[in-house]
Amino acid sequence: MSHEGKTQITFIFTASPDQVGEGDRIFASHAAWIAKTHYREGNLALLHYNVVKGPELSNPLDPSSQPTDNTCFVLTEVYETPAGLEDHWKQGSEGWEDFSAFVNWASSVKVAVLHGSPVIHSLW
Repeated sequence: MSHEGKTQITFIFTASPDQVGEGDRIFASHAAWIAKTHYREGNLALLHYNVVKGPELSNPLDPSSQPTDNTCFVLTEVYETPAGLEDHWKQGSEGWEDFSAFVNWASSVKVAVLHGSPVIHSLW
């Protein structure tokens, strides 16, 4: 299913070795919370949710380059509308038990984010 025109948020978190365990814990908690709380149909629907984890490479454009000691976590969520993402942030700040831990962890790692942007190309 194409997600063109839908609303996406993508984070890249780059964590040092001592921060990976907490990242694993937070994303396990996040996935469980999402599964219990998020809409799957309608205007607020979460259409796509992925968390991937892998080594940071010394040359990000060369997949054969040596890894650094760091680990990247990439979180991608796609919502039917911007209102779905707004609802996500509201629910998270009000009801996810690990929201504060997430904010604290995220402030201790390197973060890049593209927040609430429209999907401009999507296949299948």
